[in-house]
Amino acid sequence: MTQNIYDTPAFFSAYSQLPRSVHGLAGAPEWPVLQSFLPDLRGLRVLDLGCGFGWFCRWARENGAASVLGVDVSERMLARARAETGDKAASYERADLERFAPAPASFDLAYSSLAFHYLTDLGGLLERVGQALPPGGMLVCSVEHPLMTAPAHQGWSLDPDGQPAWPVNGYLAEGPRRTDWLAKGVIKQHRTIATYLDLLHRAGFALTHCVEWAPSEDQVAAHPEWAKERERPSFLLLGCKRL
Repeated sequence: MTQNIYDTPAFFSAYSQLPRSVHGLAGAPEWPVLQSFLPDLRGLRVLDLGCGFGWFCRWARENGAASVLGVDVSERMLARARAETGDKAASYERADLERFAPAPASFDLAYSSLAFHYLTDLGGLLERVGQALPPGGMLVCSVEHPLMTAPAHQGWSLDPDGQPAWPVNGYLAEGPRRTDWLAKGVIKQHRTIATYLDLLHRAGFALTHCVEWAPSEDQVAAHPEWAKERERPSFLLLGCKRL
């Protein structure tokens, strides 16, 4: 079963104070690029995998989606999502994505933001999601960039020239990585970019978009504290079509 760190009171409290938790999609700096991958949502049946507080579910309905199902393992996250969603066409379900199996041909678009890097059997989920989409159906997702999940320890160091360097250890050694992010002992699954692309291919998806995201120069100008984030990509953003 997926580690349900989000229902731990201390973690949930800290997570709830992040900009993307307070401001929703507007607080997620990668959102404009991810949004550009999306098709016209009017009339589509949408699935949000790892929906969290339901920000994307509500946005999808506001932009014409016929229906939206948000799925998450965290009851605390879902409770807030339900409380903030007054829309019968947007529903929520508690499920472990390691086992979640949507009905065949039941959705037109699947979306996931920063959830897939928690899953051990991501390939199994992608195959089940692929079966839930018709040919031409889309999957749009983001994960922590493998350069972020690879380090055995996190933090900036200096190279011999005194320049900031990001330590990357064991990039090709895929598997679980323990990190202390908002709480101690958070488990994330490290995969290479090649593995993510191969899993999508095996599940019957063709890649349409691939961006190794870091803040733009304009974003850094508005948020100078983000300058170091341009030293390496923070997120891997992917768009795919079902063959």
